[in-house]
Amino acid sequence: MRAFLIIAAFAGALAAQPRYDLLLKGGHLIDPRSHISAKRDVAIAGGLIADVAADIPANAALKTVDVSGLYVTPGLVDIHVHVYAGTGAARAYAGDFSVYPDGHTLPNGVTTVVDAGSSGWRNFPDFKQRVIDRSKTRVLAMLNIVGPGMGVGKVEQDIQEMDPKATARRAIQFKDLVVGIKTAHYAGPEWVAVERAVEAAAAANIPVMVDFGQFRPERPFQELVLSKLRPGDIYTHMYLPAVPMFDDQGKLMPYLFEARKRGVIFDVGHGGGSFAFRYAVPAMEQGLPPDSISTDLHVTSMMSGMKDMMNVMSKFLNMGMSLDDVIAKSTWAPAREIHREELGHLTKGAVADVAVLRIANGKFGFVDSYGARMDGTKKLVCELTIRNGKVVWDLNGLTRDDWHTSGISDPRWDGMLSDTVRARK
Repeated sequence: MRAFLIIAAFAGALAAQPRYDLLLKGGHLIDPRSHISAKRDVAIAGGLIADVAADIPANAALKTVDVSGLYVTPGLVDIHVHVYAGTGAARAYAGDFSVYPDGHTLPNGVTTVVDAGSSGWRNFPDFKQRVIDRSKTRVLAMLNIVGPGMGVGKVEQDIQEMDPKATARRAIQFKDLVVGIKTAHYAGPEWVAVERAVEAAAAANIPVMVDFGQFRPERPFQELVLSKLRPGDIYTHMYLPAVPMFDDQGKLMPYLFEARKRGVIFDVGHGGGSFAFRYAVPAMEQGLPPDSISTDLHVTSMMSGMKDMMNVMSKFLNMGMSLDDVIAKSTWAPAREIHREELGHLTKGAVADVAVLRIANGKFGFVDSYGARMDGTKKLVCELTIRNGKVVWDLNGLTRDDWHTSGISDPRWDGMLSDTVRARK
């Protein structure tokens, strides 16, 4: 009898244990992969999405956070950044032009970034050791077709450093981290940079991203997107004024729609000099929105019109794109473009990378890369970021108890906080 009571008590204790580590309750879930845009509760356990339902009991979780009036989305995926910092190289994206990611990504709901060609096959292991292995943000990479990447001086113009075989070998060696090949800033009249990037990408079975560099008549942009790039390859900086986009009557040229139909992807890649409202607004009005929204984060862009992912997404919201589409083009769409379909969604069993966003209403100003301002009435703000099931950004203390009533916190909940948050307690 005693043994039975002990077993019964033990079973009761187990039953009383919360099923989930964290419950986001009452928010509006936007999950493009699942075609959900509705009120849903999201439960997290063991770093994974454990359940998504219309009503999950609050007592089922160790910690329940009221996110009523907010939007719950997958962690954002920014496929164009420069984060190869710490090398000491002056005036180079493989150096001082890059930023360490976490302070610029996690406060903006970005849990995954792709460094777009800052490193090449020669220095990718150094980039991995300096940044990828040390970041809370998931950092993936596109290898530059130039061996030293975006190094000092005119290295990106060195055709001898454009080695497709060595680039493909490095991409295959680090296939869990390398998601594409990048060519950028090439100023010569030849197609060599693009062609060798495509050769390397084909050998490694990954896409190419192109920053076309100097636009030249010897290699027309139309030829790039209509024949040189393959379906699934990415042209970034789509609203750069150098792109031949409009005819003399201000109408979009038909070849752009032909390129999209054949599968070429058009990415924003805002940056410090690659986004103009006078191109973006009429292009969107005439049916050419971006396939994916990205920042081209680096030292110059973050201090000018680009600023951060929330700011770039807000621009498209104010240009008339629906919130659901803005989220789709910042989560599931870029995840598919880099062939990482395990990211960018909140289906059951997915990694628990989550952004909780708020729309602020008021009077705001947004600036493009050329100093032009657009007035807007909506601005996205990131309230909460969860990476791999842990809270890594909490703007207004949503996950914390009011100081009037809080006592010593539950050590199990402390385990759900990031190492940084717990170290500062």
